[in-house]
Amino acid sequence: MILIVDDDASVRTSLALLLKQNGLESRSAANPVEALQLLEKQPVELVIQDMNFSRKTTGEEGLELLQSIKQRKPEVPVILITAWGSIELAVRGVKAGAADFVTKPWSNQQLLQTVETALGLSRVPKTRETPLTREGLDSCFDFRYLIGRDPKFLKVLDLMGRVACTDASVLITGESGTGKELVAEAIHENSRRRKGPFVKVNLGGISSTLFESEMFGHVRGAFTDARQNRKGRFELANGGTIFLDEVGDLDLNSQVKMLRVLQDRTYEVLGSSTPRTVDARVISATNRSLGNMVNAGEFREDLLYRLNLITIHLTALRERISDIPLLATHFLFHLGSVYRRNLMATEGALKWLQSQSWPGNVRQLKHLIERAVLIGGQDRLEPRDFEAALEMEPEERTKDGLPYAGQATMDEIEKAMIVRMLEHHAGNVSRAASALGMTRQAFYRRLEKYGIQS
Repeated sequence: MILIVDDDASVRTSLALLLKQNGLESRSAANPVEALQLLEKQPVELVIQDMNFSRKTTGEEGLELLQSIKQRKPEVPVILITAWGSIELAVRGVKAGAADFVTKPWSNQQLLQTVETALGLSRVPKTRETPLTREGLDSCFDFRYLIGRDPKFLKVLDLMGRVACTDASVLITGESGTGKELVAEAIHENSRRRKGPFVKVNLGGISSTLFESEMFGHVRGAFTDARQNRKGRFELANGGTIFLDEVGDLDLNSQVKMLRVLQDRTYEVLGSSTPRTVDARVISATNRSLGNMVNAGEFREDLLYRLNLITIHLTALRERISDIPLLATHFLFHLGSVYRRNLMATEGALKWLQSQSWPGNVRQLKHLIERAVLIGGQDRLEPRDFEAALEMEPEERTKDGLPYAGQATMDEIEKAMIVRMLEHHAGNVSRAASALGMTRQAFYRRLEKYGIQS
């Protein structure tokens, strides 16, 4: 049963009718006292509550009610209803334990999706009755492309499987090369949206001037070069999942636009004033600390809470070295099928791989193994084959100073390109950023990330 708490009778009636039409039972309360009485007497699964119950507009009454609910029934999720201009208040509510927030005026589709997500997450078991095993997880979920048996990795797979069936937004964190995109795809493939599209967007590669066109599309004539209509990424992802990679690279103006579409599930195509709705699950990823960025004023706190209803952190490869032989064997098997060779690594070679630090994580391991296969003539790889491949990493460069394709991580390639552009433009950050299609803010973040002095 869902408990609706609002001092406006029309709001209570409309919400109750909406829930009833969608097969959900509800009870209503006009004030916090009635709400807490019903909470003690009825088996409440979810609370939808307003933030003000008198002429006061501070929202303190709503926060007090939320605190009382979490003290009495900490397992019951609470959805807050607030005005768009009071999102800061909603963020305070999320920090205090609210599951989510909806802004007025809401769309029925958006509110129902929020309710379904909150109920779905509340029904997910918090603990397992049986120990985690790879075989047990594979019997329930399709994780065929995620290799590993390390206990830390199994916990990640378990969390992925338990939240995949919901529409909860997921934020995937971890160092570059840990496999964030593969995790996002696996969540999609194990969700009810698996038959829908999976749209990948690298936000770090989209300049602020092209953001609206790329994400929301444009109509012919919207700007000088708009010669035909173009669908945006959100429209392409409708009915499926949109994966927002490098979400920490969004500039503040683009963050506001992103928050709007994630909050209201509506957007406007560039050059058109007709709002469109979108039904897409949002999975995002970053290798940066969004919390630190919020503290530095570089990332909106309300957007962070909209993105990270569930956070999945991927550990670095050096923290699960027991999985390195499994990963190496998997990559060798795949390469063997491609090159029609019976490839294998000796026990000594696998131990050597386990002894490395792998700053580029799984991606670096994969590239190193492929390089060792290509430069070595034997199907049985020894430690010396991998050592030779590793020695090539800092030495082999193209005439432009960039690493050869397949012989470096994306971070190494990006760093080399940034250094080259700075040298080409005599240290002028604005020109270097413009040449790479980046904003100054995004370019400075790259300089900080790679420790490059401008």
